[in-house]
Amino acid sequence: MTNYKTLIDAETWAFIEKTNSYYPPDTIDYTIGEQRAIYDRMCREFFAGYPQGVTAETTAIATPTNSIPIRIYRNAEPDKAAMVLYVHGGGFILGGLDSHDDVCAELCARTGYEVVSVDYRLAPEHLHPAAFDDVLSAFEWATSTYDCPVLLCGDSAGGNLCAAIAHATRGHVKKPVGQVLIYPSLGGDRSRGSYVTHAEAPMLTVRDIEFYSNIRTGGVDRTGDITLSPLADANFAYLPPTVLITAQCDPLSSDGEAYRDRVVAAGGSAYWFEEPGLVHGYLRARHTVGRARSSFTCIVEAVSTLGKGDRTW
Repeated sequence: MTNYKTLIDAETWAFIEKTNSYYPPDTIDYTIGEQRAIYDRMCREFFAGYPQGVTAETTAIATPTNSIPIRIYRNAEPDKAAMVLYVHGGGFILGGLDSHDDVCAELCARTGYEVVSVDYRLAPEHLHPAAFDDVLSAFEWATSTYDCPVLLCGDSAGGNLCAAIAHATRGHVKKPVGQVLIYPSLGGDRSRGSYVTHAEAPMLTVRDIEFYSNIRTGGVDRTGDITLSPLADANFAYLPPTVLITAQCDPLSSDGEAYRDRVVAAGGSAYWFEEPGLVHGYLRARHTVGRARSSFTCIVEAVSTLGKGDRTW
C-alpha cells in the first residue's frame, strides 16, 4: 500500500485537508446538483483574484445548435505570438467559467497571451460527445477569429478534451500549434501503473474516475472512441508538440507517460513531467505549496514556448 505520509510533504497535506474541508472525498455519493454546489463553493474559497493588468470579457460563440459561453482574458502588455484555448477540468460534470477564472487570468498575465476559457456542456444533462463538440466548435471559432496560432491547454477532463481535439484536427489546414495537458485523463489502462499504485490517492481515486467516465457516457460502453479516450487512437502521427505535466500521487499519472511514449514512437515531439509528491487538482495550490508553485511555472513556460512554435521545449 502506498505510504502517502512519506510521499507528500506538509504543505501539500495542508492543501489536501483544506480542499477536503470544502469538498469531502465522499462528494461523488451526493446528487449532481449537490456536487456542483460543493465544487463551486470550493472554487470560490480558493479564488486568488486577477493579477494586475489582466481584464476579462464574458461572451458566447453561436453555433447552429447551441450557444457556448466563453471568457476572454487580455493582458495590458499583450504577446500576440499565440492565443490559448483553455479547457477546464471537473470530471465532465463540474466547473465552468468561474471554476478556473483565476487560473486563466494568471496564465494570461504570465504569458502575455490572450486566453479564452470554454464553458462546454456538462454531463449528465449532455452526454458525450456534447463536450467534445463544444470544444471543437470553440477551436474552429478561435482559428477563424485570431490571426495568430492557437495553443490548447487544459487540466484533468479539460486535458482529455484538448487531446481529443488535437487528434481530430491534425489533418486540418489550421491545427493547434501545441498542447499543454495538465494531469489529463486520457483513457489509459486501469489494470496497471499509477491506476494500481495510486488507486486510493488523496484528491482522486480510481472509483472517482470510473464514476465520471460512466456519467459522461450514460453508462454506454464507448471503448475505442478516440474522442472519448485519446489513448485508444491507433495512429499518433502528426500530432502537435505536446507537454504533459502530471502529479505523482494521482491514478492518472501513467496516462501522461503512455501518451508521451506513443507520440514519440510515431516521430512526434512530446515531453512528460511527473511532479513528485503532488496530487490531482494541485493548480489551486500554486500560491501556497512550493512544489505546486514550481510546477505552475513549468506550465507557464511550456505554454509560452509552444505558443511561439518551439518544438524542442
